[in-house]
Amino acid sequence: MSKNEYICDCNVIHQDVVQDTIKKMADKDLLIDLSEFFKVLGDTTRTKILYALDQNEMCVCDIANVLGMTKSSISHQLRTLKENGIVKSKKSGKEVFYMLDDEHVKQVFEIGIAHIEHRRRNNNEI
Repeated sequence: MSKNEYICDCNVIHQDVVQDTIKKMADKDLLIDLSEFFKVLGDTTRTKILYALDQNEMCVCDIANVLGMTKSSISHQLRTLKENGIVKSKKSGKEVFYMLDDEHVKQVFEIGIAHIEHRRRNNNEI
């Protein structure tokens, strides 16, 4: 299919919109990385950890106690979050504290919460 030939079973193809969107489309690698980012966030345990870390910097033991899980299971999830640039750690003496990696992660997480809360309020009004 050439760039000037678009296929659709509807009556009208808006070529200007299609061409503009193709020009603006992010490259494949960026979209793959973005998909991976959201996959990592798509695990309930990791989401709980992020919620906890959005409130406070915490060590593994503190997170385990908040979530009622083992240190081992929390450490495993933190490793995944850290490898994907979603959390970071800092050492203080013998303790290691975890926090959200940066303001972007915090914003994405909090915007997601705001979106869900907004949808819930709107669904309750129906």
